[in-house]
Amino acid sequence: MSAAEEAVDQSTVDPTPGGRALIEAGSPVAGSMSQAAAAVVFEPTTARVQVNGRFAAVLRTVADDVCDLSGRERVRAGAALAFAVEYAATAHRNGRPVRTDRFFTPRPGSRPVAEELADAVVSAARRCTDERRVRHLGYLLAEVAVSPDLDAELVGRALRLAEGLGWRQLALLAAVGRRDRVPLPMTPLEDDPQGWTAWGAREDVADLQRVGLLDPAPAQPRPGGAALPRLRPADLRLTRTGVLVHRLLVLEVLRDEAVAAALADLGLPRS
Repeated sequence: MSAAEEAVDQSTVDPTPGGRALIEAGSPVAGSMSQAAAAVVFEPTTARVQVNGRFAAVLRTVADDVCDLSGRERVRAGAALAFAVEYAATAHRNGRPVRTDRFFTPRPGSRPVAEELADAVVSAARRCTDERRVRHLGYLLAEVAVSPDLDAELVGRALRLAEGLGWRQLALLAAVGRRDRVPLPMTPLEDDPQGWTAWGAREDVADLQRVGLLDPAPAQPRPGGAALPRLRPADLRLTRTGVLVHRLLVLEVLRDEAVAAALADLGLPRS
């Protein structure tokens, strides 16, 4: 689509109070930028920042479709769309164009992939009782829109994996993802810590290894009952699946204090 066509798309927007109100309702989670995000989607000519017109159209459609939600589900759905706008505006400002494949094109007997994915992200956000995760679900939607190397099936796999992860697990993935600039502890992890918090955090690491997001895989018992090697956080690496989840959830921007808290829960000092 040319820039002129996109401008026409944006200038012919018919603001829909229901969908706009839904995005604005995300303010308890997304903060004051929810109102600005709603303007970007529903009244782009009045907004101070811009996103691609085709992406904005997808957000309008999904917001209108779920505008009758109530309670915290409404808050989370609106916040996810607001965060998608936030990241899309950053990508637009940084010169990252939206994909030019058939991502936004209707298919015979089905919606565009972009709408299906937006629907899936909003549904995941609605189910997300730990609302700190909603930000990164919204970021996923905007990241996929500028990532032509990622097909719908692959993104669906990553989204299902992400839904099964707790906040501390996301923070641990973020810690491993930034290990080159923020070294991880060299002290070995205890296999069976005494404290419940440290035990739970150790189980979080083990689960990330079991589902294939972190290498090395969990150590297996040796013949004869020989002692297993102790795992050090510094030895952890993202697998290819871990790289995918880390990228789509944009965990590189997960707050440093959340990462520090997750590592502290392991009972180990930072290097």
